[in-house]
Amino acid sequence: MAIAPGQAAVLRRIARHGRAGFYEGAVARDMIDSLREAGGTHGLEDLAAVASTYSEPVASPNREVELVEHALNGPGATSNLLMNILARFDIAALDPLGAERAHLQAEATRLAFDARDRFLDDADSTTRLAHMLDPQTAARLAALIDPERAHARVAPRTEAIHRDTVTLTVVDRDRMAVSLIYSIYHSFGARLASRKFGIAFDNRGAGFTLEAGHPNEAAGSKRPMHTIIPGMVRQGGRVLMPFGVMGGAYQPCGHARLVSNMVDFGMDPQQVIDAPRAFAGLFSGRDGMALETGYDGTVHQALAARGHAVRWSDEPLGGAQAIVLDPSGVLIGASDPRKDGIALGY
Repeated sequence: MAIAPGQAAVLRRIARHGRAGFYEGAVARDMIDSLREAGGTHGLEDLAAVASTYSEPVASPNREVELVEHALNGPGATSNLLMNILARFDIAALDPLGAERAHLQAEATRLAFDARDRFLDDADSTTRLAHMLDPQTAARLAALIDPERAHARVAPRTEAIHRDTVTLTVVDRDRMAVSLIYSIYHSFGARLASRKFGIAFDNRGAGFTLEAGHPNEAAGSKRPMHTIIPGMVRQGGRVLMPFGVMGGAYQPCGHARLVSNMVDFGMDPQQVIDAPRAFAGLFSGRDGMALETGYDGTVHQALAARGHAVRWSDEPLGGAQAIVLDPSGVLIGASDPRKDGIALGY
């Protein structure tokens, strides 16, 4: 017996008619009628015009590897900028779970997120993207970091953490690698569904800003800046590790930290994921610096002494999955115990 017979019917329509089975015809009319009943201004032409786009990834080097990200309209370039800022410091010489590393990561995160909020949108803006990826941008931002004191608080983040993100990492027998991440955003999306088929509506439009003239200003035929980013690590021009990090605004920080754990501290894939996390930003509606309880209490004290509004996180910071394509041909999978998930080979 089908638990959601309307959604099952939609899948059958897609199987028969492909894209048109969803974006046109009865399913499209059901979605538009339901949205208009809720006060929306959507039209059938909006769904008919939906199209996927292929884009070139952006990459930044870190020692012997590269972090590869989607460019727009997600915050992939934020991860690249964050990692480029941290590359200006000798992270490998620090205690991986010490206050010094956590402080530098927090300050770099604030600066990278501030750049994200100023520049990222859905347009193919080579100028803004090039600015974020320019090594000189990272160098100038790194110079603003005081190793002993927290930087002035940047503008509060507008996005809220959500628990409905799913990440999937797959490598097949031919070594084709996929990193996929998806979310309907916070509070189970918009908490609305179409009347006939039960199609859930997300609320990714919350990622827009209403600031006039801003690159990410809400407007028709635009995609909002969002939080979800699939990732890959490349070495010598070949994929070394597809991975994903869940956790709303934490994700760019999680990407940079995951790569740093691997290249700066030589952790294996499961250690990379298991290691305690820290995040400076908005998490679960609370701003400040959150520490997972795997950190020592002296780290909490040292960060507070540097001026951070630090607190113990009352929930896990994100979640991750990864697969390493070892040169020997062996695949090494790792799954985050913070989330429901599994590393499985078959």
